[in-house]
Amino acid sequence: MKMNEIKKLETTDLVERIEGEELKLRQMKINHTIAPLENPSQIKATRREIARMKTELRQRELNK
Repeated sequence: MKMNEIKKLETTDLVERIEGEELKLRQMKINHTIAPLENPSQIKATRREIARMKTELRQRELNK
């Protein structure tokens, strides 16, 4: 998800998306410890996507 797509989301949708991605990240980490993922860079990409969403959420909090 690109930054311009993240900026278009409403705050409530953004919070829900963050929660979903964090759950997905935890599940991927668990699965990776049991059996290696085909593409372990997915973990890195998901982690960065969460960071982008949290950054946008924080920007909205500061601009209020």
